[in-house]
Amino acid sequence: MQPILETKKLSHVYSAGTPFERGALLDVDFTAYPGEYLGIIGHTGSGKSTLIQHLNGLLKPTGGQVFFQGEDIWASPAATRQTRFQVGLVFQYPEYQLFEETVYKDIAFGPRNMGLEEGEIDRRVRQAAGFVGLREEQLEKSPFELSGGQKRRVAIAGVIAMEPKVLILDEPTAGLDPVGVESILGNIRDYHQAHNATIILVSHSMEEVARTVDRLVVVNDGVIPYQGTPSEVFRHGPELEAMGLGVPQMTRVFNRLRAMGVDVGRSVYTIQQAKQAVLDAMAGKGAE
Repeated sequence: MQPILETKKLSHVYSAGTPFERGALLDVDFTAYPGEYLGIIGHTGSGKSTLIQHLNGLLKPTGGQVFFQGEDIWASPAATRQTRFQVGLVFQYPEYQLFEETVYKDIAFGPRNMGLEEGEIDRRVRQAAGFVGLREEQLEKSPFELSGGQKRRVAIAGVIAMEPKVLILDEPTAGLDPVGVESILGNIRDYHQAHNATIILVSHSMEEVARTVDRLVVVNDGVIPYQGTPSEVFRHGPELEAMGLGVPQMTRVFNRLRAMGVDVGRSVYTIQQAKQAVLDAMAGKGAE
């Protein structure tokens, strides 16, 4: 299968040629596939935010290339513009970027910039609002009258309304309570399933990515040391902890149980897997 997004030898240097020069990415090869739910993890300053800002053309590579559907996104101004509509990026705390008079106008801003007809804009606004759980009567309110969680829904809806083929979310649940976290992740799942879109979720929460994504990419000091299924990545527990990341709490618990001689599985990183591992152990099936 051809990647929908790909980087080849991607490098980026901030403040090149000055005393403040800093390399953020070094020869990074990254792929994301159509319909995939991909997670990116890395400590603060690892390069993950720099990486995702290259994926829709917000940053231009110092070296290497970025491809969307097989085309270099910097091949022409038209290619760059099209990529920015097709690869949607939701920044951390996006509610601080709201600016329009009403929720409706804020969500409509992206589709209107795409040059769509008013009828299509209206359809997209209302559908996007539905995906994120906004009620019809909230569309005519000022976004600044809403709660923090509702503002975040508006911001996410504004990107979803462009119906991107790739939706990138940088810490979309940061600062939310557990109910808010589950609600936002559910909204993202709904969009993923309805449009078969590629989702790229950037998160500091190991538990969040462990139970959400199909594949996981680790970014550390501007390179990708590990990638694979959550099970494959979290087997590198000591290495991840050395990077300041760690592993899900369930993985820690089961690592401790194995150290104590309890015969439990090695690929445990969610509550559901923990439950099954305990049932298997009680039934005498043994560990993986």
